[in-house]
Amino acid sequence: MAEPGCKSVLFVCLGNICRSPIAEAVFRKLVTEQKLSDYWLADSGTVSDWNVGRSPDPRAVSCLRNHGINTAHKARQVTKEDFATFDYILCMDESNLRDLTRKSNQIKNCKAKIELLGSYDPQKQMIIQDPYYGDESDFETVYQQCLRCCRAFLEEAR
Repeated sequence: MAEPGCKSVLFVCLGNICRSPIAEAVFRKLVTEQKLSDYWLADSGTVSDWNVGRSPDPRAVSCLRNHGINTAHKARQVTKEDFATFDYILCMDESNLRDLTRKSNQIKNCKAKIELLGSYDPQKQMIIQDPYYGDESDFETVYQQCLRCCRAFLEEAR
């Protein structure tokens, strides 16, 4: 796992092919730019099992590439161990939050703080909407929200 003194964050959405891989990639870029890579472990996952093993949506990959970010993420389902090992589990909407909270209640040694990534948004956009049925502009909106939220989260969680 991570180095001692290292913090960890897991970004979660419904399918782990749009919002959470964007959030993870944005967060990784921020910690790299701030020379904090040695202090943070980041990953992303899904509450469902539909897309396990799949690469992110091509529109998510394209959006990230437009901002100079690459991702090699493959979708994975959140595990029981995640609740015991990650410091933070940040999700995108109320449905994710309900699912994760329900799962965490079945874990004896849950240490993860489970919250909406949007709770860190300086613009107070609590929900990061799923862009799957939208177009490129919806993915750009998700990117911008994730960027604002990840910046604020990183500032607060240091």
